[in-house]
Amino acid sequence: MSGDGRESEGGEEEVRGARRIPGPRGAADDLDLASVPLPPLPPPGGTAPDEAVPEQSAPKPERDEPEPPAAEPAPGPGLGPEAADGGPEAGSGAEPVPGGPGPEVADGGPEARPPELFVSSAPVDLPHQVLKALLGAWALSACSAEETAAVEDHLTGCAPCADEALRLRDAVGLLHTDGSLDLDPTLRTRVLDGCFGRRPARIPVPEWAAPYDAETARLDALLRDIGDSEWHAPVRLQWFEEERQVSRRTTVAGVIGHLMAVDGLLSAALGLDDPLDGRKAPLDPTERTETYWSATRRPPTRAVREPWRAQSHELIRTASFAGRNVAETSVSYGAFALPLQDAALDRAFECWVHGGDIADAVDYPYPAPSAAHLHRMIDLAARMLPGALAGRRGAGLAGPAKDLVPAGAPGRSLHLEIEGHGGGDWYIALDSPAAVGAPERAVAQVALDGVEFCWLVAGHISPVEAAAGQEGDREAIRDVLFAAASLSRL
Repeated sequence: MSGDGRESEGGEEEVRGARRIPGPRGAADDLDLASVPLPPLPPPGGTAPDEAVPEQSAPKPERDEPEPPAAEPAPGPGLGPEAADGGPEAGSGAEPVPGGPGPEVADGGPEARPPELFVSSAPVDLPHQVLKALLGAWALSACSAEETAAVEDHLTGCAPCADEALRLRDAVGLLHTDGSLDLDPTLRTRVLDGCFGRRPARIPVPEWAAPYDAETARLDALLRDIGDSEWHAPVRLQWFEEERQVSRRTTVAGVIGHLMAVDGLLSAALGLDDPLDGRKAPLDPTERTETYWSATRRPPTRAVREPWRAQSHELIRTASFAGRNVAETSVSYGAFALPLQDAALDRAFECWVHGGDIADAVDYPYPAPSAAHLHRMIDLAARMLPGALAGRRGAGLAGPAKDLVPAGAPGRSLHLEIEGHGGGDWYIALDSPAAVGAPERAVAQVALDGVEFCWLVAGHISPVEAAAGQEGDREAIRDVLFAAASLSRL
């Protein structure tokens, strides 16, 4: 349009050849409309010729120019000569044209307003490539109603797109971060069980060695994930000694050296090479560790991981080939001895505890063992409690025996109720290790969480700090909690 308000030359031709402006559509602004076939145009109506163009308003004449006469309207179908001449049939009382607007519309009544726009949910006709490109938005529920209907209608007949849609929906489920991103601690066990279910091992790992196998593998995965500098990160080892908590400062590499030195007791029992000289090395775990640390001229580095891991693999492999009788082989700890199956469980427990110490030092997630393995660790500690009570009583650190009974007979007991992960019920004989704990002779009850009880046995929390539900004989409760803490060592 020119500056004087008049249309530019050729304007009418431009109007005639202009593309049809599409009507309102949904929210699919990301569609390539050029690739979408347009629906066929309706047949020409009866009220105007095919090439009819909407009447354009003529420019107003300038001053002193005569106004051009108005063009006579062409008679249309349904109008007689009188209507063409402005006769009576052209008035408001004439019969309505079939299919045309009624009187109210002609008079500018309420029905003269254009119909309200609405979005239809019926499937639109889109090509395959466009529907395939919409699968991602469909999986995220970001399509409009028409697109959603079109995609879902397409999925019923296109198998490749249906498979892709399922994969995208599964991928969308992984985008939610309301759950933990850490691996399930039971994942390794479930994968191995599935593999062995399909193809059983020719020489399986003994059931009593499974916790040690699992915990060494978990700790090895942690060690593989840390950097060289983190092997020198400070780690504080804690245990309970002389009625109080004590600690020792070392490094991540020092902790692995400690585990390897104490695991050497099992190696010696199976006839394998001891990382220390078996003839000169002491049997006490603390003394063995001090001997190993003092013999190391330089601070240990990540090079200690390979011999430790090779030693654990050799222990598991030898125990697997040795058969059932090896489970009862005695392993001496100096002041006491354990059968090999309990010693392996004890080493699994210490591997988990020190793995947690390392994880805290390097800020690494480290969950508890599986429920089945944790239950067996708690059971070992519960079976050792009567002997620990007797030892403390001999040292004057526990109350005197109140009701001695013959060996194997039910005696006074404490009901140890472990809740949560790996929980269960144990009855601890209070007066003699030879007595049998029994529910009918229970004089006290202690309730603890499974992991919290293990931290108490490991010396990581004191008996006074243990959040225990207590009921019954207060002296028996105190003696059992302190005896549990006394099981800890370096």
